[in-house]
Amino acid sequence: MNFIAWIIIACEIGFWVVIAAGLITRYIFNRKRLGLFFLALTPVLDLFLLIVTANDLYNGATATQVHALAAIYLGVSIAFGKSMIRWADERFLYYIQKQGKKPVRRAGMAYAKHSMKGSLQHVLAFIIGGAFLAVMIYWIDDPQRTSSLFDMLRLWLLILGIDFVLSISYFIWPRPEKAK
Repeated sequence: MNFIAWIIIACEIGFWVVIAAGLITRYIFNRKRLGLFFLALTPVLDLFLLIVTANDLYNGATATQVHALAAIYLGVSIAFGKSMIRWADERFLYYIQKQGKKPVRRAGMAYAKHSMKGSLQHVLAFIIGGAFLAVMIYWIDDPQRTSSLFDMLRLWLLILGIDFVLSISYFIWPRPEKAK
C-alpha cells in the first residue's frame, strides 16, 4: 500500500476520532465550545489530505485509484460531513447520554424523501470530488498518468446513477414499516 493510501486511512480514522472527541467533550465534559472546535477540525483533515495528494502528483507520481479516492473522500466528507455529525450526535445523546429521542427508522414516503436527500448530497459530493479530479487531470495534462482518475470519475458517475435509481424506487415501492 502506498503513502497516499495510508494518509487516507489516517484521515478517515482522524475524522471519527475528532467527532468522538467533540461529542465526548460536548456532552460528558459539558464543554460546548471545545466540542465544537473538535467537530470543526474535520475539514482541516480534508484540506491536509488534498495538499498531500496534490503534492504527490506535482512531484511526478502517476495518478492511481488511491489518488482518486482522496478526491472522492474530500467530496463525500464535505457533502455529508454535517449530516454524519448530526447522525452521530443524535445516537450519542440517546445511547450514551440516555437523553433525547430514540433515533427513528424511517419507512414509507419519509424514507423515500430521506433517500432522495442523500442522493442529492451525493450529487454535491460528485460535483466537489469530480471537480478536484478534473483539476488534477487538467493539471497533470498527461492522459497516460491520469487514466485512473478519469476511470474513477466514470465509475463514480455510474454509482451516482445507481444511487438515484434506488432513491426513485423507494417512491414507487416504499420501504415497509418494521414489524413490531
